[in-house]
Amino acid sequence: MSNILFLKTSPKNEGSISTELGEYLVNQLTSVSKSTVTKRQLDEEIPFINQQIINGLYVDDSQKTVEQKEALKLSDTIVDDVNNHDTIVISTPIYNFSAPAVLKAWADMVARVNKTFSYTENGPVGLLKDKKAYVVISSGGTKVGSEIDFFTPWMKHFLKFIGITDVEFIAADQLMSDDGTKLQIVKNQIDELFVDDKKEVA
Repeated sequence: MSNILFLKTSPKNEGSISTELGEYLVNQLTSVSKSTVTKRQLDEEIPFINQQIINGLYVDDSQKTVEQKEALKLSDTIVDDVNNHDTIVISTPIYNFSAPAVLKAWADMVARVNKTFSYTENGPVGLLKDKKAYVVISSGGTKVGSEIDFFTPWMKHFLKFIGITDVEFIAADQLMSDDGTKLQIVKNQIDELFVDDKKEVA
């Protein structure tokens, strides 16, 4: 049994390529194993880091004020969300060469010392082990993996920072110059990820 957390970051209610491909990937995952799926639409309700959050981040739980606990309540919920799932699917567009602000805000809520990472004499160590992440990307003009793609290396590093090293990136990039075939090509690539699993199911 797999527990899948599906994070959708596109603000579009309709017509989002990243969301469509994320849904397609989740459907493939559920077709090869019994799975539960929790879907989250990341939106403006996730705050940017503010003074109250900063004040509470580095105080022991037993010493936090009521205000600090309240400021960190959403962060606690988001961290629990990630902890309670073994597979994370993130569907996201690239905006202006990097992550949408809401995804960065989510990451800032997840990065919690002694909850998702800890400091050691050798540097920070991620605490979220035995998890698999799929990152489904769409872009209009940015070529994923190019020198102007600042999203992919950041996302890879952030996931490693919190302990998630098994990461699959799937990209439908440069869609502004697409001849109409890229979406199906990427869906075929997703299918290829699960060919062996489907043989076992059959």
